[in-house]
Amino acid sequence: MKTTIIFAHPWHGSFNKAILDTVVQELKKKKKQYEVIDLNKDNFDPVLRENELALYSKGEYNDELVGKYQSILSDSDDVIFIFPIWWYSLPAILKGFMDKVMLKNYAYSEEKYGIKGLLTNIKETTVITTSQAPNWYLKYLMGNTIKSSFINSTLKQIGLKNVKWLNSDWITSESDERRKKFLNKVAYKISKQ
Repeated sequence: MKTTIIFAHPWHGSFNKAILDTVVQELKKKKKQYEVIDLNKDNFDPVLRENELALYSKGEYNDELVGKYQSILSDSDDVIFIFPIWWYSLPAILKGFMDKVMLKNYAYSEEKYGIKGLLTNIKETTVITTSQAPNWYLKYLMGNTIKSSFINSTLKQIGLKNVKWLNSDWITSESDERRKKFLNKVAYKISKQ
């Protein structure tokens, strides 16, 4: 089994890329097998189009990247999401990834009393984000959408449990020293997995 990193930032000069590099470095130190899904580099189309919607309720797809990503995730025991928080939510490309890849009969099944998550092979999930808004603002004034909507709703519904979230706030104005501290925090978290 391996770790899958889902990276959703278009610019490889970003702090998000530095986070990705730190995660990869720690996984290499641990000699842990890993795979990076770089949604932007893959030119993943996040838009669920009419022809795809016709297949959606059947849990089917016609985008070959969907099948590739599902195969990668099926062979994973850890998942790490790395993305910026834009407008207090996920970047569109990551939202589209969730819409198009986490399909019925793959990521969940419909049961009599709700949804049953099927990605139980994934034992640990880490969500690493960056934001300009401070953590207290995201949590108390903006509804804590990453935790409430993405982690406690979406990820839980598809069977991902044991989710840890790290956020680097004040991203455009933070000092190099503060960035280094956050990268050290990320490295420590990955080293303990």
